[in-house]
Amino acid sequence: MIDSANLIALSSTVNWVIGVGLALALLIGSLLLFQFVGLWMQAYFSNAKVGIRDLVGMRLRKVHLSTIVQSKIQLVKAGIHDVTTTDLESHYLAGGRVQFVCGAIIRANRALIELDWRTACAIDLAGRDILEAVNTSVNPKVIDCPSADQPVSRLDAVAKDGIRLLAQARVTVRTNIKQLIGGATEETIVARVGQAIVSAIGSANTYKDVLENPDDIARRALASGLDSGTAFEILSVDIADISVAGVSQEANVGAKLQQEQAEADKRRFQAEAEKRAAMARAREAEMHALVEENRAKVVEAEAQIPLAMADAFRSGNLGVLDYYRMKNIMADTQMRENIGEPDRPKPGNHES
Repeated sequence: MIDSANLIALSSTVNWVIGVGLALALLIGSLLLFQFVGLWMQAYFSNAKVGIRDLVGMRLRKVHLSTIVQSKIQLVKAGIHDVTTTDLESHYLAGGRVQFVCGAIIRANRALIELDWRTACAIDLAGRDILEAVNTSVNPKVIDCPSADQPVSRLDAVAKDGIRLLAQARVTVRTNIKQLIGGATEETIVARVGQAIVSAIGSANTYKDVLENPDDIARRALASGLDSGTAFEILSVDIADISVAGVSQEANVGAKLQQEQAEADKRRFQAEAEKRAAMARAREAEMHALVEENRAKVVEAEAQIPLAMADAFRSGNLGVLDYYRMKNIMADTQMRENIGEPDRPKPGNHES
């Protein structure tokens, strides 16, 4: 049996354990209550309308209390009352960045930019930086074309006169909030502007027109609707630098280009002259071949004469006296020709 001393000791131990447990529970409860009460008082005096019940519910749903309360207070102080605590909590549970979205809405409201809570949340959940987008809408930014991460530092284009130009442009853009979801990024803007500038330079008659009026290229590029389907609105396209390729160290660019053009013309004319000479030689060879062909035809025709004479002898149309008379006539004719033209080559000794 348990004596009274042991019973008293056991009772004392149980009371001590219960007391420690109650003290810990009271301490934890006090801390939680202090946290809830502190956030509730902060929201109450800020007119944010966040109740104890809302705080307890958010705690049970594992929502970061201070983030929601601070964001709600910021919205209320900025004069935005249509965003509820439930909206903030829902966006937090969806994986969104509540503080970024609230900051973006406040800045958009101050800048008189139309941006509602649902649109801002959708942009944030799509992976876009909504705060940077609003900042770019208020303060437009400049994009280099080509951009710094591209392997080339300048755009390369050739005018109609064959002169190669190097250009660098800067594009001033601001965010188009309505097309931020699904809109193309900066890379598309850079590619389109580069294509428009290269096309404008290529359509110029001479490089002088481009160097004289580079703003014409910028205006043509700006009027091409390059921001269609993108998340930006192009405000201006400016030609930052343009020069002739390969003559950056020359003082007289015109003289250098004229010299190079003269050398190119010289080589072209030489090539054309060689082409004409080759054609003339080919034509001469063709004529020689044609002469030899005609001579062969003459020889072939002359070879038919003895055959014809033999046939005339057989048919009785030609007698022996007629034949000798013809031979005498031919000999006299040949003698007269030799006397009249002593330098004429004899038949059969043709010059090649």
